[in-house]
Amino acid sequence: MSEVAVDIDGKVAVLTIDRPHARNAIALATIAELGEALDAVEREPVNVLVVRGAGDRAFVSGGDLKELSRIRDEPGAIDMATRMRRLLDRLATFPVPVVAALNGHALGGGAEVAVAADVRIAADDVSIGFTQVRLAIMPAWGGAERLAELVGRSRAMLLIAAGTRLSADEAERIGLVDVVAPRAGFDAGWRELAGAFAALPEGAGRSIKAVVSAAKPNAHRALEAEAVRHFARLWVGDDHWRAADPARA
Repeated sequence: MSEVAVDIDGKVAVLTIDRPHARNAIALATIAELGEALDAVEREPVNVLVVRGAGDRAFVSGGDLKELSRIRDEPGAIDMATRMRRLLDRLATFPVPVVAALNGHALGGGAEVAVAADVRIAADDVSIGFTQVRLAIMPAWGGAERLAELVGRSRAMLLIAAGTRLSADEAERIGLVDVVAPRAGFDAGWRELAGAFAALPEGAGRSIKAVVSAAKPNAHRALEAEAVRHFARLWVGDDHWRAADPARA
């Protein structure tokens, strides 16, 4: 059964990652399903795409370490990181505006998914953080570069190096989150935001995104090889496997 759902409501497409047993973490099969979901949305005449997690505990909790821990060599780590990075580059360059609806916490790889969107709206009780350093690894899915563009180079370095977990309000203050909505009104909030894009004249959202993206690209393909190479070296290191060992938790 698919763990990624696509719903079309008029001009709004909603992509939901539904893996409650893993707090919506990304597994290898999820990467393939997300690609197929984007294929399906591209075939529809929509004006906006919303990406969200199922439930209210997690937007995306990162990579599914239970599965990904089977990858123990650098070529395997490079392949995994490259696949997910290219998927998020595709999301970042999707032809219509993309809204990340942070229904729950967005940590590690989940934060990388969030910053691949054009706009982020978060429930007021969630947190977001590039927490990969706690597993002795680093962001590899394009999130480090996108974070630097959103909050500045030095602040991005501090957030990544410390693995800081920010509240929704803190994230909004530094420009990492664009809108914070009360939990009780969160669904109405992201639907209203998506509706504003959906109501634009035909083609306007696509044109706006094209112009903004030309001025401020949200994907950096030229940096891919170096980023995933550094990640892979950390992934296979002893420090990572000690940190990822559930017995240490």
